[in-house]
Amino acid sequence: MPKDIPPPLPGAAVAPGAAAPACGGGNARPAPLSVNDHSRDAAGLHHVYPVLSRRAGGLSIGINLNTNNACNWACSYCQVPGLTRGAAPAIDVGLLARELNGFLAQVVEGDFLATRLPEGMRRVNDIAFSGNGEPTASPAFAAACDVVLAALDLWRGLADARVVVISNGSLLHQAPVQQALARLARRRGELWFKLDRGLEEQRRRVNGVQLPDQLVLERLLAASAHIPTWVQTCLFAEGGAAPEERERLAWLQLIAEARRQGARLAGVLLYTLARPSLQPGAEHLAPLPAAALEAWAQPLRSSGLEVRVSA
Repeated sequence: MPKDIPPPLPGAAVAPGAAAPACGGGNARPAPLSVNDHSRDAAGLHHVYPVLSRRAGGLSIGINLNTNNACNWACSYCQVPGLTRGAAPAIDVGLLARELNGFLAQVVEGDFLATRLPEGMRRVNDIAFSGNGEPTASPAFAAACDVVLAALDLWRGLADARVVVISNGSLLHQAPVQQALARLARRRGELWFKLDRGLEEQRRRVNGVQLPDQLVLERLLAASAHIPTWVQTCLFAEGGAAPEERERLAWLQLIAEARRQGARLAGVLLYTLARPSLQPGAEHLAPLPAAALEAWAQPLRSSGLEVRVSA
């Protein structure tokens, strides 16, 4: 383990060259990770959790700053159990640092990749601020970004790992958030900006927020001015019906207008449901086939924008 890191959690860190214990302690070998299960307690930690990401094609190390399951949005497809509207809690940044460095010891010096990930996906793609709510709403977001950056500097074996902030964009007008994103950008960081629907009334229904087009555009411009920004869109069927054509056209027009106004978008991430929503009344939601997502992607590709589809 590199020098000058916070003391590890009991059982979490190892000396250089020593065998790493299984995350979470105990004698039983934990089950392999699955793209169908993004449990926040997969490593037995409070803030840090590993997921096998189909979009990343490898290990994504999640950072959960919203451990109270509170978010300022209420998306119909959200997979957080017991989601509530509310503010993010205060967190112990020192605990986050100890957890992250202890877990990275498992990844870099232990057998975590070999025992928990399938062949072909045994790579660390990113450390992602996602968790159980909007990460930028945490009062410790900027400090948490610095914890991640310091850990990546110490663990040289993760030089190729990115830092990803998965955000609804609602707080990107705040200077501390912008400054933190700019620091991440200098370490190959990127922002995934949620834009699930092109029509305002559909955003209100899917995301539970009143969000006019102009505000979407302002936030996209603010984001892309500080960090490489991907638009992230979740498409799904409701009651067996895919989103209407007028919705697809409105979404395409909104992205085109953002680019016209100067938003420097890295690309678009189109995906559908891989796991069931845990929100009340979400039983009627279902994934869409890849062909349906490609119909949304192709016009953007023709305009020169990179689009990645995950179905």
